[in-house]
Amino acid sequence: MATIAGNADVVRYNSVARALHAAIAVMVVFNLATGIAGDALEKVWNPFPLHRGTGMIVLVLSLARLGWRMTWTMPDWPATMGNVQRQLAKVTHAALYALMLVVPVTGWIMTSANSKLPISIWGLFEWPKLAVTKGSALAEVAHEGHEILGYLMAGLVALHVAAALHHHFVIRDNVLRRML
Repeated sequence: MATIAGNADVVRYNSVARALHAAIAVMVVFNLATGIAGDALEKVWNPFPLHRGTGMIVLVLSLARLGWRMTWTMPDWPATMGNVQRQLAKVTHAALYALMLVVPVTGWIMTSANSKLPISIWGLFEWPKLAVTKGSALAEVAHEGHEILGYLMAGLVALHVAAALHHHFVIRDNVLRRML
């Protein structure tokens, strides 16, 4: 673990964890924005091909992040965090990890069932479709789940960002700096 120069009290996540966090965060925010505002954006630009490709990259990077997370120990929680805050952070993180997997999978199922077009990964290559038929129970559940879980994810992302900013500006501990 490395420390931020000039502040030996800040123990950071390792560089791989920070890079995966940053990449996934940018892609998740992009996909939440294009998913929620996608229909309105279609009059100017169709965001859904990019949205779908980005979702598949989020899935792959989230699996890599989970695998990486299992190979090392995260920095200790700061002393400023009580047991209740630690438990809330653990539950929120677990829910975010689950949603970073489930939301792309439901989108993959939904797209496989409803689109005749291939799933393009940013125009670089095609992602395989799943054998799901339009109108099937699985396709319908995936569609509803994708939307509902997307809104849940947006709420958890907002909570996660608000908690990080609260720690940085109000509590003034090193929680945010650990991931920077």
